[in-house]
Amino acid sequence: MPLEREIKLRFDSAEEARARILALGAAPLLGRRLQEDCLFDTDDEKLRRQRSTLRVRSESGKSLLTYKGPAIPSLIKIRQEYETVVADGAMLNKILEELGLHCWFRYEKYREEFTNDDVVIAVDETPVGVFVEIEGGEDAIHETARALGFTPADYITDSYRFLFLQHRDANGIDGPDMVFAVGASE
Repeated sequence: MPLEREIKLRFDSAEEARARILALGAAPLLGRRLQEDCLFDTDDEKLRRQRSTLRVRSESGKSLLTYKGPAIPSLIKIRQEYETVVADGAMLNKILEELGLHCWFRYEKYREEFTNDDVVIAVDETPVGVFVEIEGGEDAIHETARALGFTPADYITDSYRFLFLQHRDANGIDGPDMVFAVGASE
């Protein structure tokens, strides 16, 4: 069973995050690009009730279909994950809709990725703030977070949807999705 292991850390800016990551000796992996994600579920919210996720991600002309199972209780987020590349994301969305699923939450972020030892480190610029996501082996996640100046008390294991809902409620923002305002600068 493939497991995803990750944490998020909040940063004040993408520039600060990038500088601290590069100071670790991390190497650039994938350049900054827009990721557009859509979460699918049934009308009776079967996946959400199971605390599972079915996501279609589109970026740079390619798409990924990802299933994530419920999180396993831990200091970091650990969950079952299956992912595959899809040739045509728009067609996949249509197929999922024909099967009775619907996109219930959309979110966007600009992501840039780095690699260091046993982790991939992503700088995520979202409409609700800048986060660094560290994914890989559990020990390497802790070591990388510590090297970036963070402790387990700083770990964020919540989803971007949860972070969006917190931000939306705290700031009186209206809207169902975490997307950039039309015309927002890249």
